[in-house]
Amino acid sequence: MRLIMGIATCVLMFLPVASQADGLFSLNSTLYGREWDAVGRLEIAGEAFCTGALIAPDLVLTAAHCVFDPETGERVATDEIQFLAGWRNGRAAAYRRVRRAEPHPEYDFRAASDAGRVRVDIALLELQHPIRNGTIQPFETGSRPDTGAEVGVVSYAHDRADAPSLQDLCEVISRQQGVLVMSCTVDFGSSGSPVFSFDGDAPQIVSVVSAKAEADGEAVSLGTSLAGPLSELRALIEMDTRQLTGTSLQRPGVRNDATGAKFVRP
Repeated sequence: MRLIMGIATCVLMFLPVASQADGLFSLNSTLYGREWDAVGRLEIAGEAFCTGALIAPDLVLTAAHCVFDPETGERVATDEIQFLAGWRNGRAAAYRRVRRAEPHPEYDFRAASDAGRVRVDIALLELQHPIRNGTIQPFETGSRPDTGAEVGVVSYAHDRADAPSLQDLCEVISRQQGVLVMSCTVDFGSSGSPVFSFDGDAPQIVSVVSAKAEADGEAVSLGTSLAGPLSELRALIEMDTRQLTGTSLQRPGVRNDATGAKFVRP
């Protein structure tokens, strides 16, 4: 499989909502969208947005590259990030500012766009105040799905910025070095979107959208594997701030990601 990749970055403009295609179902009404209100739009410095999802009353899961300024490569100030849970037609089910934004310690925004970068492209955002709304229930996370498994994505994007859309008929095409290659439709603004498995009694987040790509001439999306990276991030968030100060985090040795894939930096 020959893979050409580009990061599905935070969108930098707001465009009118377009008609839905490629199996996307708009969740622009309370009737159809309420069960997905734990998915929300992340406003970044008033100029861009990504997608994120609650996995605890005070924790939002998203992509690591969403918390970096694409022009300077510097971290976005936490007071410039806001989570709009269930954002739909100009209103949110809950609005929260961010206390702390923690990208995975191995994620390097300036690194080459390859499997190693996508594999750890996740971040946790600690909210200033938990969302304890009876209609907004955080999602559970699950194990990485196998090749051929059916998954779904709930996301915002530049042409559907005013309401989330659900695509529940895509599948995992392959797994490479901790990266899921999926047939799900994503676009600019979809970064950080939760990828769901529907195998259990309730949807579980099994990956996070990192990039869009092309494989063998077909559009695909790339997602992270949550297993190791998410547990490491949770440990960092739970650390006391005084313990965190001065902590040294080392990057592992360089690995050979010989997948035959060609990655292109966005």
